[in-house]
Amino acid sequence: MSVTMAKADGVTVLTLTSDPESACPPLCQILKGLCYSPTCCSVSQHLRRVQKTTQSLLGALHIIVGLLNIGLGAILYDAEIYPFWLGGTFIFFGIVSILSEKCPSPCLVFLNVFLNLAGVGFAIAAIILYSINIALLSFWWMCDNDYSSGYDTPSPQEDIVMEKCLEAKAMILMLQTGVIGVLIVLSVLELCVAISSAVLGIKALKSSEKRENKSTDDPEKYKQLLEEVTTNPPA
Repeated sequence: MSVTMAKADGVTVLTLTSDPESACPPLCQILKGLCYSPTCCSVSQHLRRVQKTTQSLLGALHIIVGLLNIGLGAILYDAEIYPFWLGGTFIFFGIVSILSEKCPSPCLVFLNVFLNLAGVGFAIAAIILYSINIALLSFWWMCDNDYSSGYDTPSPQEDIVMEKCLEAKAMILMLQTGVIGVLIVLSVLELCVAISSAVLGIKALKSSEKRENKSTDDPEKYKQLLEEVTTNPPA
């Protein structure tokens, strides 16, 4: 399938020629043609200049936040799996951000913007999940000494054991609260990084589109062409 694109007066026309011998459905052929279109997949030097090294820095922050989510999530006592899913997702976002700067094609930059907008939602979900987790920390099952009858009184040894258990419970609660608090701060950082990366990508795409329109509608080109024709008339 071949894809051709024409622009005129703010209207973009895509012409798709399907392959009748292909076993893929027409929709798959359209997506394949768009993904392999030279217009979308060719590296743009203008996008490279606009983005500079900012996307790589933001991508590195994505990866750091993802790795910390996985590392700190591994020490949570209740073995929740969502820190690992969130960490892997953030790492993937970081890799795409770095690739969108190293190979700044319009298609890849658009994909990076889309993923970072999704990353905003993931970061908000992470903040909510970690906040709920920190509110539910209680360790109610620890130090549960249920005396069989009301006439029994704890011995001095039992009092000492209970005191040590309560101290350990308070220490574990403090540790878990601190870990989840750090994860919430990292989720807020991820939210800021995702928004910054998406805004930067949108600005780069808009500037590229304006530059394209200016290059196609630049009157200077017609003026130069007219001067060449008048100075060198055809024989």
